[in-house]
Amino acid sequence: MRHRPRTAFLALGAVTVIGLTGCSAIADADPGTGSLGGAPAAPAPVFDAAPALAKLDTLAVKGRAPKTGYSREQFGPSWSDDNGVEGGHNGCDTRNDILRRDLVDLTYKTSTRDCVVATGTLHDTYTGTTIAFVRGQDTSTAVQIDHVVALSDAWQKGAQQLSPEQRRDLANDPRNLQAVDGPTNSKKSDSDAASWLPPNKSYRCTYVSRQIDVKALYGLWVTQAEKDAMSQVLHSC
Repeated sequence: MRHRPRTAFLALGAVTVIGLTGCSAIADADPGTGSLGGAPAAPAPVFDAAPALAKLDTLAVKGRAPKTGYSREQFGPSWSDDNGVEGGHNGCDTRNDILRRDLVDLTYKTSTRDCVVATGTLHDTYTGTTIAFVRGQDTSTAVQIDHVVALSDAWQKGAQQLSPEQRRDLANDPRNLQAVDGPTNSKKSDSDAASWLPPNKSYRCTYVSRQIDVKALYGLWVTQAEKDAMSQVLHSC
């Protein structure tokens, strides 16, 4: 296995970069770099919820559409590199793109041109814990890739009207993806913000803001309960 510092794909992670302590976000920081020595880091800026609240008010508010017809296949092949969003057609599947973006201390499977992640460390934003990732049949699920806006939720809130290409992009868009603790992702399932939020309270402001960004980008709506939950989180930031 080859060791290599994380490089170019970090550009995809601008919207995901945040500290694990404090409700803050730094848009141009690298989540995988930093030093244990040297001068103390400057205090993280306070999270500015105003843009997210303003964007939330632009989203349509409707009830859920029926789940009829939903399947994962409606959003294209899982982790397809054949997509129109950042990272598409780079020769590496989306799952490994996100692992490379969100994990540190990476090693790669040999003969994959530093594409397939073999091992790494995840500082999990959803739980605030640190998880060792080891690729393997019985170990890979310790770290899963979450759709920040769950695909089933998206299907019931406007994605049925998207083209197949748009749904494929939604499923592979780095802005809607985050490497997270596997069991926590399973507990979330297809919940929206009205019924599930990350256990790590310091990440909730960013989590809700990302959901709003994705829903605005793809023309998806929110339910009234979902909007109320998002607003409550953002007003607490």
